[in-house]
Amino acid sequence: MFPYERIIIIEKESKIPIYRQIAIAIINAIRNGTLKAGVHLPSSRELAKTLGVHRKTVIAGYEELNAQDWIIIIPRKHVSVSEHIPLLKPQKWNTSTNTLSFENSFNLPFKTIDKYPEKSNNVTVCEAIVDDGHPDVRLSPIDELLKTYRAYTSRNHTIKDAHLGTEQGTVKLRDELTKYLSETRGLHISSENILITHGAQMSIYLSSRLLLNVDSNIIVGKPNYPLANTTFEETGASLIEVNVDEYGIDTAAIEKICKKKKITAVYVIPHHHYPTTVTLSVERRMKLLELSHQYSFAIIEDDYDYDYHYTSSPYLPLASAGHSGNVIYIGSFSKILDPSLRIGFMIAPKNFIEQCTAYRKIVDVGGDGYMQNALSFLIKEGELKRHLKKAKKIYHQRRDFLDTLLQDKLSKYISYTVPTGGMAIWIKIRPDLSIIKLSSNTKLKIIRIEEVQNAFRFGFASMNEKELDQTVDLLKTELQKLENKI
Repeated sequence: MFPYERIIIIEKESKIPIYRQIAIAIINAIRNGTLKAGVHLPSSRELAKTLGVHRKTVIAGYEELNAQDWIIIIPRKHVSVSEHIPLLKPQKWNTSTNTLSFENSFNLPFKTIDKYPEKSNNVTVCEAIVDDGHPDVRLSPIDELLKTYRAYTSRNHTIKDAHLGTEQGTVKLRDELTKYLSETRGLHISSENILITHGAQMSIYLSSRLLLNVDSNIIVGKPNYPLANTTFEETGASLIEVNVDEYGIDTAAIEKICKKKKITAVYVIPHHHYPTTVTLSVERRMKLLELSHQYSFAIIEDDYDYDYHYTSSPYLPLASAGHSGNVIYIGSFSKILDPSLRIGFMIAPKNFIEQCTAYRKIVDVGGDGYMQNALSFLIKEGELKRHLKKAKKIYHQRRDFLDTLLQDKLSKYISYTVPTGGMAIWIKIRPDLSIIKLSSNTKLKIIRIEEVQNAFRFGFASMNEKELDQTVDLLKTELQKLENKI
């Protein structure tokens, strides 16, 4: 029997609930090979006694692990580590690899300052817009944010703070993010590992310009986030598409490619893939990290909507696992507060962040220091966590309400799988009906369609129940018109 009291260290003063501390400790033990696939874990009663906690706390931790497919629970028999976890080499119990990951230097080749491309957006105004997964600004704590912003513009010391260090991001925001990301995502970093950007897209652009060139190969999912693909292609790199199924990007296919050619990076959206919304399975997460180490490629992890997961707590990012410093983690507050509020962040080793900061200064000398410091205040005071708790509950209800509407009104025209999180549902239209014709309707603007799969993203988070009902009715009317023309 493993000495679980050495594997699971309970920190009662931590803001992380004890059941999640237990779950995270067991995940880390599986990741580093201490707990092998198929190994039986102690009963909830035995583990509770060993750790000195209530049995219900252990049960909650086990249920969390089971929901994320790390363990298998067979009632009244046993609890065991999933058989699908790859075999890994054990490490010493007192070695906390995840706390050291970002202390490593980024040891893969990357270039410094280079050119930058321009992009444009076309906006269409019409009767109804189906976005691709935006937050509801009406729920956002924008008023509190702006109130703090205004206050900071009228005080001498806050005016001075707002003009310091904006190239990398204000010290206040980076310090608060260091604590916030440790508590919520298990990222053990310092403020030097953080670059504040104008949203996730800027982070994708900066990392691609430093990593990629005409001799590079980058693997992406198929289908994938179009702007990311465009950004990678404009570096001159070769884009290699790998299919995404119900378990996420196909890591077996990635391994086959790695055996044939040198891969510089893999771009992945593990939590809720864009556009199909699927979550990367635990087995494939482990395999991707293993392949990154084996074949020395970078992982660009885009975690743009981490906070919205409904069936369990959010999966821990790939970046929170033990790695050799070759994971670049990207996040955004635009999906929490407002799409027009362009504040994102990149997490990477210090030497990579330094070069990204230098490159970014050519494009943009810095962000809005007042807004960054106002956001840091919301994080520090717990306002952001309170908002996320409320928004997550409402978005969950809206997802389920839309599911009911789609089944009742559109089931003869469409097929879909209800996502475990995120802010959109990936909907496939019947093969004899054209998504191109549906999206060209002047009454209805669909932001994200996929012609090959005859599908589109239905963003539900930004609409209340009345708006969802009206939009589904409009979709039904337009689909009926297409059907009648066949």
